[in-house]
Amino acid sequence: MEQVVFILVVTGRFLLPLLIPRYPLPAIIACLILDGVDQTIFQMFGYDPPNYQSYDKAMDIFYLSVAYLSAMRSWDNLHAFAVARFLFYYRLVGAFLFEMTHERMIMLLFPNTFEYFFIAYEVVRLYWNTATIRMRSWIVTAAAIWIFIKLQQEYWLHVAEMDVTDTLRDYPWTRWALVIGILAILGVLWFVVRPRLPAPDHALRFHSDPLPESVDTATERAAIRIAGGWVWSWMTLEKIVLVGLVSIIYGQILPGVSRVPFQMFVGIGTVVFLNAAITLAFSRRRWTPRRCCVRSGCGCWSTSRSSCW
Repeated sequence: MEQVVFILVVTGRFLLPLLIPRYPLPAIIACLILDGVDQTIFQMFGYDPPNYQSYDKAMDIFYLSVAYLSAMRSWDNLHAFAVARFLFYYRLVGAFLFEMTHERMIMLLFPNTFEYFFIAYEVVRLYWNTATIRMRSWIVTAAAIWIFIKLQQEYWLHVAEMDVTDTLRDYPWTRWALVIGILAILGVLWFVVRPRLPAPDHALRFHSDPLPESVDTATERAAIRIAGGWVWSWMTLEKIVLVGLVSIIYGQILPGVSRVPFQMFVGIGTVVFLNAAITLAFSRRRWTPRRCCVRSGCGCWSTSRSSCW
């Protein structure tokens, strides 16, 4: 039974993130909740998976990576995305260092601010357009999350190694403190924040936005550069770093992986670079196979656009 529960929890942690690109806010909150209660679920069945701390961090990186790719695709405020990019890679480096050293203090130094920043952006997007919000507002938001929320949370979970369920069970007064804290936050949001909010720009919207014009234009410019031979680019470097670090983190928890991290990173980086080179080669092609002579029924193929209709 314990193995079945473990498989169900892990499967849920891999499937729920796939909903983030379509329904960003509900999906990432569901991932956050499952991440918070997975240990409690195991304890209910008297099961303690070995080395689950590493599994947990790897699965965190998975759903955070999906959230980052979702932000890359659909966020229409490039200032917000710049802040999110820094926060994501900062945490990714921290997860990598944790897997290399297993030093819990690293998780405090590299807090997962990206997750709550992503949630904050999507909460704003529920009713308001985000394109006009300035960089300063996003930096203040990220700093507030980092200082007042994530530092305490990371210390509680990874340095003090305190579990919320155990604390609520061992110290009954913390239950009332939790309820009072939640009510206080809701009160501030309702009586202080809500009256100062501007009028909504649109109806409640949970689904992701279509590809914004700013991102689309940047993508088109990138395609032109690639077609012109720009394989050595920041985009290629970002792909190498992202795929390389995520693969190394997962490689640390997989049995039978004997490659040292540097060898794995170089190998994966080579594959990513070759993929970019192949993309460049295909983007340079000047022929497109088109079925022609349909009317005459000759069934030939042509490399010339003008010879096909």
